Amino acid sequence: MISSLNLSLSPSEAFSENEIKHKVRLELALLEKDELHIILQKRSIDSRQRNVKVNVTLQAFVNEPLQEEEIKAAYKNVSDKKYVVIIGAGPAGLFAALRCLELGLKPIIFERGKDVKTRRRDLAVLNKEHIVNPESNYCFGEGGAGTYSDGKLYTRSSKRGDVIKILKALVFHGADKTILVDAHPHIGTNKLPKIIETIRQTIIDFGGEIHFNAKLTDVIIEKQQIKSIEVSNFETNKTTNHQTDYLILATGHSARDIYYLLNDKNIAIEAKPFAMGVRVEHPQEIIDSIQYHCNINQLKNVREFLPAASYSLVNQVNGKGVYSFCMCPGGIIAPCATDVEEVVTNGWSPSKRNNPYANSGIVVGLDTGDWKGFDKQKNLAALALQQQLEHKAWLAGGKTQTAPAQRLIDFIENKTSYTLPNCSYQPGITSVSMLPVLGNIIGKTLQEGFKNFGAKMKGYLTNEAVIVGVESRTSTPVRIPRDKETCQHTQIKGLYPCGEGAGYAGGIVSAAMDGERCVNEIFKLIS
Repeated sequence: MISSLNLSLSPSEAFSENEIKHKVRLELALLEKDELHIILQKRSIDSRQRNVKVNVTLQAFVNEPLQEEEIKAAYKNVSDKKYVVIIGAGPAGLFAALRCLELGLKPIIFERGKDVKTRRRDLAVLNKEHIVNPESNYCFGEGGAGTYSDGKLYTRSSKRGDVIKILKALVFHGADKTILVDAHPHIGTNKLPKIIETIRQTIIDFGGEIHFNAKLTDVIIEKQQIKSIEVSNFETNKTTNHQTDYLILATGHSARDIYYLLNDKNIAIEAKPFAMGVRVEHPQEIIDSIQYHCNINQLKNVREFLPAASYSLVNQVNGKGVYSFCMCPGGIIAPCATDVEEVVTNGWSPSKRNNPYANSGIVVGLDTGDWKGFDKQKNLAALALQQQLEHKAWLAGGKTQTAPAQRLIDFIENKTSYTLPNCSYQPGITSVSMLPVLGNIIGKTLQEGFKNFGAKMKGYLTNEAVIVGVESRTSTPVRIPRDKETCQHTQIKGLYPCGEGAGYAGGIVSAAMDGERCVNEIFKLIS
């Protein structure tokens, strides 16, 4: 007998296979002699009530052999096949390449940054010496921004592609199978680099190519058709030309030079709504006590079985959305500038989420009315607004990667923070009045938004929390328009704007699905 069950369990039961089996035996009235195997299918924490529950969906195999699905992949050797050029080795580019292998196309990836191991050295220099390498940082390099920004795999974009297929590909390349089960899966910054390396090896083993330190510097168009690209290699200091009929542009949300390049060549781009704000960091125990409905003295027993608590908040303030973004329980705030004279923050968590702090972006949605002062920049107006805020943060922080910061209640009440709490941001923070840095549109909207969040989460508003500026790379402020059906640029045949950098994704999984979709459309033309 094979049965599907939905169980509501206590945390101690839900994270113990023996306890789950005991519950299943009671549920199915099994005899002691009955043999039982289970496969977990979904597990989600429900903390809405005082007694936290975990909802578990599973299959029970009673006196039946276990029928566990083997995670497999069907890649073809593409060494001598027709090729597709991919710019960027983030999730969109890497999964576009894997899809090429499935369909019998040869992917050739050019990545401006370094391989995942070498990239770590530049991150260390950024954290310790405040030196930004514009070509190798938290945003640029193998794996893209997600590699060192947590590896969150939750997406609401299931209509854009096959989410489970993406997760299974990650498991095939080394991710833990729990990402197929947990409602809000994440891999962890400590584990993701190895998975990225394994994906790279798959691409190479099956005949694809990946070139690092190779930056796209020009696209050559003839009769509104992509013909070739120019790539500058930082190791050889040489520029080479590569012919291609199919170019996937998967450069990520921070590759501003690509927007300038397209704009200079009169290839259509457009400003798009995006969001900016701050990172807010609390002691993790405060968020745990709020979300798990207990006092701090009770946390040890509660946290024995439950993970570090997260939260998701959203509100409307004077017609503008204020919301949490990329919440990192047990996490760290990271310096994510991609050029000199700017300060940018983001967050990440290790796989165990065991850092003593919880941080989240709290951002304000911006639209066309908010960048009117940059009308001269036309399609790059929203980008200019983003750059201005990052530069103001750099000035306020002391012209290094030290970030401007303020205690949370002090920010809301426009008071000076004469001291700051400990913070996970390694380059350091300095006390600043954040309202002048953020400006009235963002700053005052955030003040009201935080008040609303405090009403929703009792204990959230505290001066033990600190806001750190600025969180400005939630998404690209520029969209590269493409046809809804073919995924090709609206003007240029053979050019496929893809992923977050083109404005068509918002995270690892949605970017990966978009990479696959672009390859599917190319395959229709080639086959």
